[in-house]
Amino acid sequence: MTVDEIVQRVADRSRRLASGLPVTKPPLGSDFSLNGVVPVPTSFRPAAVLVPLVRREPGITVLLTQRTEDMPSHAGQIAFPGGRKQTEDADAEATALRETEEEVGLSRTFVDVIGAVDPYRTGTGYEITPVVGIVTPGFTIHADPREVADVFEVPLSHFLDTQNHRIDSRVWQGRERRYYAMPYGDRYIWGATAGMLKNLHFVLTNGG
Repeated sequence: MTVDEIVQRVADRSRRLASGLPVTKPPLGSDFSLNGVVPVPTSFRPAAVLVPLVRREPGITVLLTQRTEDMPSHAGQIAFPGGRKQTEDADAEATALRETEEEVGLSRTFVDVIGAVDPYRTGTGYEITPVVGIVTPGFTIHADPREVADVFEVPLSHFLDTQNHRIDSRVWQGRERRYYAMPYGDRYIWGATAGMLKNLHFVLTNGG
């Protein structure tokens, strides 16, 4: 898939969502989508992540982080750079770019934001807006060691191949929870991150 195709499909989805126009629902709306009737938080705090698509040869990659093992939530998990909205953030884009600079040192000057796609709700009570951006190579990574144990890239083609999409399960708070996983080598990409990647796959392959 080319950068131009990605830009067109993400930008169209973003415009339709922002304008309140009808869109086909993505596969997942939350951590609860695969689990039937389960306890759901009564309210959700706004958050945003950057989905950084890096222009590489021979193909586009997705930049991801591995969280440190002592984080208060989602410890050790693979995630997009991002976090909760702060009062000074004008919108989801501002949150995603600020958090990305703070977590991994990726300057916004290297990021061409395409738009925000379908929000995703987590079991920990966040409503995450994924903000998709095309990243130009030449940037330098300076990861915050308090939050980020590692920063790495995975070919976008890995996530666009449905053979790499699987549904796993584990017991959480006394209940079996099912979730998407998209392992890459020894990287176990699962949960909300895999859910948002599943939705991105839908946007890029099915459109509106």
